[in-house]
Amino acid sequence: MSSIEKIVEQALQDGYLTPTMEAEVGRICDTASELSIEEYMALDRLMGSLLTGEVVAVPRKQFINVMEELVLSEAITRVAEIEATSDKVLDVGDIAAYALNRLPPLYATTEEGASYQRKRAKQELQTLIDQEIGAAIDRNITNTEYREGREPIKSGGQGVGGDVLKQVSNLLQSYARDFEASPSQEL
Repeated sequence: MSSIEKIVEQALQDGYLTPTMEAEVGRICDTASELSIEEYMALDRLMGSLLTGEVVAVPRKQFINVMEELVLSEAITRVAEIEATSDKVLDVGDIAAYALNRLPPLYATTEEGASYQRKRAKQELQTLIDQEIGAAIDRNITNTEYREGREPIKSGGQGVGGDVLKQVSNLLQSYARDFEASPSQEL
């Protein structure tokens, strides 16, 4: 049984298609040279289940990590200052990720919660945020070896963001265009 079939089976069992499951189906379809009839049938079953509501697609993000916006904003400001006064070119993404890996997350599901978390972070964690961003900048300036050969995370494409039904439909259409079931393969 293929991974697509396992993912569809799990989604049908749970009644939910998670963003991770969706991304994995997209990854498999993007990298496969050809899908089997079983995989097409599993994708068709998933599409039907999504349309009938038997399976519900879990939204990609129902919450925010306020720490991400605080760190990114501070990192952008500090990097801009450094780049304006020197010949150094820094990677804001690397700096933010390095600092975020060393700071506590501050999740919120509402605007009120996000406001509370921002206020709390500025009162209780600003010194720590500044320290971690400083350490990340120092590392980015002094350590160029770790950057060689890395590939950035790509956004977009099949299975990432957007409407799940549209994505599954597009997947089926793009991978099924050359597929024609013979009489022995039909259901």
